[in-house]
Amino acid sequence: MTDDQRIHPSKVADDRASLISFLDYQRATLAMKCAGLTSEQLKRKVLPTSGLTLLGLVRHAASVERSWFRFIVNAEDVKTPWPGEVGGTFAEFDVEDADVGEAFGVWRDECARARAVAASFSSLDDTVNFRGETISLRYVLTHMIEEYARHNGHADLLREAIDGVVGE
Repeated sequence: MTDDQRIHPSKVADDRASLISFLDYQRATLAMKCAGLTSEQLKRKVLPTSGLTLLGLVRHAASVERSWFRFIVNAEDVKTPWPGEVGGTFAEFDVEDADVGEAFGVWRDECARARAVAASFSSLDDTVNFRGETISLRYVLTHMIEEYARHNGHADLLREAIDGVVGE
């Protein structure tokens, strides 16, 4: 697993560039954690106490990107790419019959659309109203960094259990 695909955030960027670059860094980290694995490995449940898989995390990331940037911030009438629940869990985590190429394609597309939505706002302080709450672009970007960072921690553990590869 290499760090070639990630661009490290600037240590002197302004707030907007910093938040955008940290989010892209976290996105690239998830991709790095999945790099070089087979479809079977990406779908493998390796922790006895969890049903998480790397592919489930990718599909979840796609859903979260779509939900925050397109549905909430941009007020688009979009649904989750993997609707429904399976056994009380969100469908994106049910990967047994999932298409790996489709999952990564949807995720990459949602990341690109999210970047475009974020770029359409003139300020981090611009807000939208969603279900009675005022939400700033700053909040959404910060939340997405937190979302990826948490799940990238999961991805670390999953990857190590799959093939022993570790690294930031």
